[in-house]
Amino acid sequence: VQLQASGGGSVQAGDSLRLSCVASGGTFTRSGMGWFRQAPGKEREFVAVIGWSADSTYYADSVKGRFTISRDNAKNTVYLEMNSLKPEDTAVYYCSMNHLAIATRRQSVDYWGQGTLVTVSS
Repeated sequence: VQLQASGGGSVQAGDSLRLSCVASGGTFTRSGMGWFRQAPGKEREFVAVIGWSADSTYYADSVKGRFTISRDNAKNTVYLEMNSLKPEDTAVYYCSMNHLAIATRRQSVDYWGQGTLVTVSS
């Protein structure tokens, strides 16, 4: 399984970004897909996750109402739409995959992408 994340960049507070993660290998249509992030000096933390049929989504309290996770099973791609970005959202964002499950704990993730850096300045 390979997960290729993209879409990170440097933005101002209040701006928006959309991250994408393309999966190859594995069974995307039977996998929960998620996003985690890791800020400098901090542990990797859960951001959002979506079930394989997109009928269930869960968010960290810190991003609820600002971020939206979605998926396109025809393109083996999961997205993270990030609005009203804050400096505390600055981190490397990693996509994750779990076969026939969703993971909200980093210890439970089956596969990780390589990460994409998001920097939000005030």
